[in-house]
Amino acid sequence: MTAFKSFALIPAAGMGKRMGASINKQYLHLAGMPIVARTISVFENAPFIDGIFLVTPADEIPYCREQVVEAHGFRKVVEIVPGGRERQNSVMNGLRALRDRADDDDVVLIHDGVRPLISPELLRESIDVARVCDGALVAVPAKDTIKTVREGVVIGTPDRDTLWQAQTPQAFRFGLIFAAHAAAEQEGFMGTDDASLIERRGGAVRIVRGDYRNIKITTPEDILLAEAFLAGSGQNGVP
Repeated sequence: MTAFKSFALIPAAGMGKRMGASINKQYLHLAGMPIVARTISVFENAPFIDGIFLVTPADEIPYCREQVVEAHGFRKVVEIVPGGRERQNSVMNGLRALRDRADDDDVVLIHDGVRPLISPELLRESIDVARVCDGALVAVPAKDTIKTVREGVVIGTPDRDTLWQAQTPQAFRFGLIFAAHAAAEQEGFMGTDDASLIERRGGAVRIVRGDYRNIKITTPEDILLAEAFLAGSGQNGVP
């Protein structure tokens, strides 16, 4: 039986303008630890993760290596890859770096660097689904009524029962997601997320029911919320 591997690809190349901070949001502290370090630690401590590829702005690589990877003793971080203009470009850079390590049937979990509250259980479930489907998408049902709006006027109300809020990780077999990204790059297509690149090629992406606590930290209010979640779970210390 072939021993499949699982890799994490963590894009952390965003500027975080909505945070209004003097440094990029991934380096802001959450309960005493940089946000991106908390994210990495989940994958570092998961025994089924074989390697981590981190994507950051090119000029931040030395800082990230020293202040995040080395400072926290992460041993699974294989490479810090320079990011691209858009998130999709950054992910493709990461996939290219991963190409020398991953076989087509290995699984790659693409996870936002500023979603530090993901659970190991969701990582494991995502890997299991990605092994048998074209992709696994962690998502939660929409709780609010959603309106379709054009020029400030409501033009429709989609059935809420069909609407899910996409989160990460999004997990895929490496060969499938690399081909989907390569095709999108060649054709000049920019998707809303990685799963959309599989969907446009006719692939079936299956939902893995996520957790409303798996928030993406984008604004100062999100840090307060994440700290509350950590305190409530007894995990507000440094891992």
